[in-house]
Amino acid sequence: MITPQSGSAGYAELARQLREDILGGRLQPGQRLPSEADLQQRFGVARQTARRAVAVLRSEGLAVMVPGHGTFVREN
Repeated sequence: MITPQSGSAGYAELARQLREDILGGRLQPGQRLPSEADLQQRFGVARQTARRAVAVLRSEGLAVMVPGHGTFVREN
């Protein structure tokens, strides 16, 4: 369950947790990120929150979207 820190949005907290999973090696390069539906269920967030969190990771260069296949951890 996502509980945003004081002054932090839910999507930012979810992005932080996913970023930690990527940088900590729990999500490996080339591995598919959980779907929006999976993130909704796992973290108890709205679809838009999940979508914005993944967009943050893409903008940071940590993830890439492959149309028709999903979003993946960026290869080094």
